Amino acid sequence: MVQVLINSVIQIVLFTLIPFVWWLVTARKKMSFFEWIGLKKIVNAKENKTVLWILGAAAAFLGLAVFMLLSVRGVEMATSQFAGLGIAAIPSILIYALFNTSLPEEIVFRGFLLKRVSNKFGFAAGNLVQSIAFGLMHGVMFFGTTGIVKAVLITLFTGSIGWLMGFINEKKADGSIIPGWTIHALANIFSGVCAAFMLFA
Repeated sequence: MVQVLINSVIQIVLFTLIPFVWWLVTARKKMSFFEWIGLKKIVNAKENKTVLWILGAAAAFLGLAVFMLLSVRGVEMATSQFAGLGIAAIPSILIYALFNTSLPEEIVFRGFLLKRVSNKFGFAAGNLVQSIAFGLMHGVMFFGTTGIVKAVLITLFTGSIGWLMGFINEKKADGSIIPGWTIHALANIFSGVCAAFMLFA
C-alpha cells in the first residue's frame, strides 16, 4: 500500500507538471489552477441531472469493461499487481484507482487537453482530440500482446468512454472534472477487484 501511495504522488506530480506550467504562463492572473483544470464544485448538478449522467456512464463503462477484461485475459496489465490478493488488496486498489490512474489522467485529458483545444477550436474538436489521445494511450500498449483487432477495439472503447466523460464534464457539470474522475475511478476499482479475486483469470 505504501508503494501505491508513493506511485500515486509521483503520477499526480508528473501528470500535473505541464498543465501547471501552462497555467503559470497563460492564466495565473485570471483564475486559480484548480478552477482552470476543472477540479471544482459541480454547478447546477440537479438541473443538468449530472448524477444520472455519471451513473449511466459508469454503468456503460463497467459493462464494456467486462468485454475488455475478457479480451486481455492472461495479458499483464496495471491491475495485475493485485492478482489473487483478495480482500487484502482493497485499500491499495482504492488508492490506485482514485489517485494513481483516474485523477492524473483526468487532469491531463479532460482538465488540460480538452479545455485548451476547446478554447481554441471549440468543444467538438477539443472533445474529439482528448478522446482519441485517451483511447490511444490505453490501446497502443496492447498492440503487441492481443493483436491488432482487439487493440483497436480497446482503443475505440476507451476513446468512446473518454468522449462521454468529456461531454458530461463540460455540458452537464459546468466544466468540472469530478464526474469524469468518479466514472474513471469506479471503472478502475472494478478492474482492480476483478484482478484481486481472479474473476476473469
